Amino acid sequence: MNKSIARLTVAALAVAVAVAWSAGAGASQEMDEEDLALAYGDKPFVSIASGARQPIARAPSVATVVTAEDIAAIGAADLDDVLETVPGVHVARSGAAYNPVYTIRGIHTQYNPQVLMLVNGIPITSVYTGNRSLIWGGMPVENIARIEVIRGPGSALYGADAFSGVINIITKTSADIDGTQIGLRAGSFNSRDAWVQHGGTWGGLDVAGYLRVGATDGQRQIISADALSATPFSLAPGQVNLGRDAVDTRLDLARDQWRLRAGYQQRDMGTGTGTAQALDPKGRYFGERISTDLTYQNTNFAPDLDVTAQASYFYLTEQLNLTLYPAGFPGFPDGVIGNPYRWERHLRFNLSAAYTGLQNHKLRLGAGSQDDDLYRIQETKNFSQPAPGVLLPLGSVQDVTGSAPFMHPHSRNVNHAYVQDEWAFTQDWYLTAGVRRDQYSDFGGTTNPRLALVWETAYNLTSKLLYGRAFRPPSFSELYLLNNPVGLGNPNLKPESIESVELAFAWQPVSTVQTNLNLFHYRMKDILRFVRNPDASFTAQNAGQQRGQGLEVELAWEASQSLRLSGNYAQQRSIDESTNQDAGNAPRHHVYVRADWRFMPRWTLDTQLNHVAGRKREPSDTRLPIADYHTVDLTLRSQKQNSGWDFAFTVRNLFNADAREPSPAPGLIPNDLPLATREWRFELRHQL
Repeated sequence: MNKSIARLTVAALAVAVAVAWSAGAGASQEMDEEDLALAYGDKPFVSIASGARQPIARAPSVATVVTAEDIAAIGAADLDDVLETVPGVHVARSGAAYNPVYTIRGIHTQYNPQVLMLVNGIPITSVYTGNRSLIWGGMPVENIARIEVIRGPGSALYGADAFSGVINIITKTSADIDGTQIGLRAGSFNSRDAWVQHGGTWGGLDVAGYLRVGATDGQRQIISADALSATPFSLAPGQVNLGRDAVDTRLDLARDQWRLRAGYQQRDMGTGTGTAQALDPKGRYFGERISTDLTYQNTNFAPDLDVTAQASYFYLTEQLNLTLYPAGFPGFPDGVIGNPYRWERHLRFNLSAAYTGLQNHKLRLGAGSQDDDLYRIQETKNFSQPAPGVLLPLGSVQDVTGSAPFMHPHSRNVNHAYVQDEWAFTQDWYLTAGVRRDQYSDFGGTTNPRLALVWETAYNLTSKLLYGRAFRPPSFSELYLLNNPVGLGNPNLKPESIESVELAFAWQPVSTVQTNLNLFHYRMKDILRFVRNPDASFTAQNAGQQRGQGLEVELAWEASQSLRLSGNYAQQRSIDESTNQDAGNAPRHHVYVRADWRFMPRWTLDTQLNHVAGRKREPSDTRLPIADYHTVDLTLRSQKQNSGWDFAFTVRNLFNADAREPSPAPGLIPNDLPLATREWRFELRHQL
């Protein structure tokens, strides 16, 4: 543990415990949820922070909950629209397919493996890149009941990749849908979506089903220059390639203590600015994701014992059909063509138990195992690359899977065990302490603890002091890439790690106002990066350290029965310790403001302002800082009309701001990644 973090944590915990014992007496009874509701108002509950449902004010982490009602009010069509509203979270973009980069508290990387995404508590991580897949293509929101986000380390509970934060997407059950709903959406860029979902009972089962199909031509912003602009072969200026066809379906079956879920997602989409940062208007990514899980939960398995067992399967395929450089490139009349394909499967089993038989303690224990298997690869291409910058034509597209593939199949096994105790050690004071051990078959083990001290300082004020450590394991691409001087694997890597200390306050000065203040400091070590070698190739190395600090402020005000105002401000500064300069690409200042106005019965107008400022370049990038931007969105929505139809009209980027996200260093896309211009959406929903 970093010495400064350790001293701060130990001193703060010692002072807090001393104050508690001097102020109060003996053992105390923990307030139940009804008491908290009376004291704090109708606060949301969260499960992601500790593994069990509890009031968000008492959760041993900094957490945010977004409900289905919030999602509908802001006119969101995709998960990214929602996450941009969360304090301390900014949705940047990668040039490859414009995949989202969820930048949490200044931690920004191209593939974004430092953020763990869960669907109903189960990871959807690709072992190849360590993120949510190179072929993401968005996530629709109609079937989402709520989204829970924690900022800060979560490996003590969730293990790998719960590094800068955890996002848990909870889908709708039969009770959430309660009948049949159909919906249609159309908008700019020839975007169209249709969905149907149903919730009810059948043969003694609670049944929920969802099907959505959608397509778009994608925003048609112009890339003015690319990696080939200094040559006569560039296709720039040209449009970014963001066309997409998508299918999403989910099924949820429940009876008594059992729940079975299954999901399927298919994406056929464009390559964004091109995989080699040269425009590729014909390239396509095709991906499929299949998930199933079976959960048994018995809250009365034995006296004071809650037991949960879960088995899950996740299948992922990524098929990239790429023209790296366009037709006419020297020696390549049809262009430089590469088609890497990958297939993964993941099996997980987890068993956990919560025991409440000890006075003032809630003990949680868990163990599990997972098998991550990149079991098949295939590669066809019309070139070889014996050295950086050297492309030799093969004459035609050939299958090189057996001779010179980008990787061989690999697998890993991970076993884990954790223990956590929530201790109400005196009146109004709660200490959560936990530790988890993960043992990997390919690089060894890692142990990650957490401590959280929560003090209900007054009936309307809660204070928290939090410490956590987390890790991110090297992905298979970082370990095992072959035959690609742009990025070569290194089997001797170890995980990157982070330690964080946070101080948080939740204050409700009056019943209509809720405020939150979060202060944080973190330090990253052994950061995994591709480092340039003397021969101009790049090899993955543990080669960096980064520190950061900042704050997040939130405010929600029920100004009247018809007007609600809310917003947040996040400020951070993250430093690359090798250069003592800004780590780059993340906003130092992020402001989000929202107003919900019910201007007449069953009609609301939602206004959002999003301001992103203070983004510096990476230390190796000599371009000017990225320009600030702010956007304004409006959503007009009717609610529960007598006909059963709901209507919504949304305008995003109302004032047509020139908003851009940073392209990767050294700037082969020199003018960055333009976001969508003004766009509109029209939506109809009908509840049968």
